[in-house]
Amino acid sequence: MHQPTTDARPAPLSGVRVIDLTRVLAGPYATMVLADLGAEVIKIERPGSGDDSRGFGPFRDGSSGYFASVNRGKQSCTLDLKTDEGRDILLRLIRGADVLVENFKPGVMEKLGLGWDAAHAVNPRLVYVSCSGFGQTGPYASRPAYDVIVQAEGGLLSVTGIEGGPPVRVGVSLGDLAGALFTVIGIQAALAERGRTGRGRWVDVAMLDAVVAMLENAIVRADVEETAPGPLGTRHPSIAPFQAFPTRDGHVVVAAGNDRLWERLCRAIGADRLIADPRFATNEERVRHHGEMEAGLTVAFRACDTARWVSELQAAGVPCGPLNRVDDVMVDPQVTARNMMIEVADREGHVFHVAGSPLTRAAAGVVAPGWFPALGEHTDEVLTRHAGLGADAIAALRSRGVI
Repeated sequence: MHQPTTDARPAPLSGVRVIDLTRVLAGPYATMVLADLGAEVIKIERPGSGDDSRGFGPFRDGSSGYFASVNRGKQSCTLDLKTDEGRDILLRLIRGADVLVENFKPGVMEKLGLGWDAAHAVNPRLVYVSCSGFGQTGPYASRPAYDVIVQAEGGLLSVTGIEGGPPVRVGVSLGDLAGALFTVIGIQAALAERGRTGRGRWVDVAMLDAVVAMLENAIVRADVEETAPGPLGTRHPSIAPFQAFPTRDGHVVVAAGNDRLWERLCRAIGADRLIADPRFATNEERVRHHGEMEAGLTVAFRACDTARWVSELQAAGVPCGPLNRVDDVMVDPQVTARNMMIEVADREGHVFHVAGSPLTRAAAGVVAPGWFPALGEHTDEVLTRHAGLGADAIAALRSRGVI
């Protein structure tokens, strides 16, 4: 496993301080990206238990790999926001912050006295970010949401799976992750705007909105064809062949996006007879006669193993690749060459292998940190540096369970 590379130049968000009130996945993933970009991220957690995801597996000697995978590079500060003292301390932290990110249900921050109006009053430059399942407005705003619910209500489950089969959840929490990435985009835009106006704004991101935004051509197909698209397995609704085919020992994935590539594909796998078949003469015809085309190609692909076909097709210039399992991905030479597998560890020495940042080679100074915080590890440091509290005051807060 590669460790992240270093870059002497300042990271893009160097000097930006983020107060992170998020938990589980969408919010923590967003703030982790900000930390990768160089922001100082102060994660506020409940005393005693912390982020819910600290209790999610897999575990290594009691330490959560789930938490480690989305919270690298952050400082952990425990603070009970249900107490007056805890809220007052958070407002102190807000005064010196650039960004606040929260993913509570709409209305919770207002009930705590920490909503947009309260935060904006103490720091007009603050970019205040709410990432929730359904957003701050609309008839569903008050409903709780998890990824599978958003995937279902956003239509994603209806187009995922095998044709004619039951609905299938995408294998990763795409609703959370899409919401997280749009949250980062919103933050970046709001910071750029603040550079012009001197004032922050409230950024409202909904996971449902993010999933709908990613439906791309499915929405257009529903509009033009006046029927709801359904699941198609690995194939594409408008390009053929564009899918996985079984081989002697696994699967190979092929994307022949034009007639020239179609001919190269057929010749490379010894299926020249398909080239002359009028049913497959154009992409439009191949899509129309997909079943017959798939059957012909499947017979050819089953004759050899995956590695053989990948080699033959790459030599012919046909876009292709093996269908990798996750453990294959972790040792893939392209993935490791670009530092996309890194190690993170906590102060107790618990080490996990996690995905790196895809931005480390895209922007100067971006480094995926190789550590994640223990619960409350930075509480004293944060309260001393950013809230102006002394050792006696911190000890008193700890004795009362505020931190």
